[in-house]
Amino acid sequence: MKILHLDTNHPLLLHQLNDVGFQNEEDYTSSKSDIEAKIHLYDGIIIRSRFSIDKYFLEKATHLKFIGRVGAGLENIDCEVARSKNIHLIAAPEGNRNAVGEHTLGMLLSLFNKLNKANNEVKKGIWLREENRGIELDGKTVGIIGYGNMGKSFAKKLKGFDVEVLCYDITKNVGDENCRQVSLQELQEKATILSLHTPQTAQTKNMVNADFINQFQHHFWLLNTARGSAVVTKDLVNALQSGKILGAGLDVLEYEKSSFENFFSEDFLPEDFKYLIEAENVLLTPHVAGWTIESHEKLAQTIVDKIKNIFLNY
Repeated sequence: MKILHLDTNHPLLLHQLNDVGFQNEEDYTSSKSDIEAKIHLYDGIIIRSRFSIDKYFLEKATHLKFIGRVGAGLENIDCEVARSKNIHLIAAPEGNRNAVGEHTLGMLLSLFNKLNKANNEVKKGIWLREENRGIELDGKTVGIIGYGNMGKSFAKKLKGFDVEVLCYDITKNVGDENCRQVSLQELQEKATILSLHTPQTAQTKNMVNADFINQFQHHFWLLNTARGSAVVTKDLVNALQSGKILGAGLDVLEYEKSSFENFFSEDFLPEDFKYLIEAENVLLTPHVAGWTIESHEKLAQTIVDKIKNIFLNY
């Protein structure tokens, strides 16, 4: 089987696939149209987020047996068309779930203790103690929407705190010893912290809008390490301005391109994003919640293991 690697990844991916007899070729620079012209020669693709795999691309991929996405989601792939062609879709949410859980907790603690604000002030020679008085996580109610790999990882990280952890998920009976599954209504009635861990789907796109926000009984903190499309930025900004949302930790943004690789490629920045940049109660990171030294290796290993499990066990 011939595999085309379209993004650089941890070298173990190439080495281990070579060791079991797969033929690997790398092309990290050709245009999408150039790849389309030769994709019929390959049985498999390994991609991260370089470009979308759409219907036209898949029509050209006449011998394709699998697509391996070295990441958690498959939203840059037309999954319906791929499945209709019996193409295996392989993702690796197990590979970066721990990283996402740790990053989410880190953002929350930084917001509660004003670490980013205080750090910037001290480096400018400004020493403000009362203005940087923090709040404690103990005693709070954390609501998690999306209780898969990432949501479960974040809930596990919260075990050391005296908090109530609730989750809402469209799949039944996913609650565990770290989290109690509830209705969306109950979560909105009780949560003072909301963390999103949902995939990008028609149901989750623009999910956190003005109506959704106003359904919360309490003012709350928002964390999004899932997908930027889940949050309507304009409505988030309005809620931050009114105080309904007390602060936000955002690893992902509505304005991201489908490749996730480049955000600041245009001169124009939306006004709502400018607000987020200036807000002291907003913490921003560049889609790196699952992007650690360890997850780099674990993601690659997960993809290798799944490919071997499917194709070496036929």
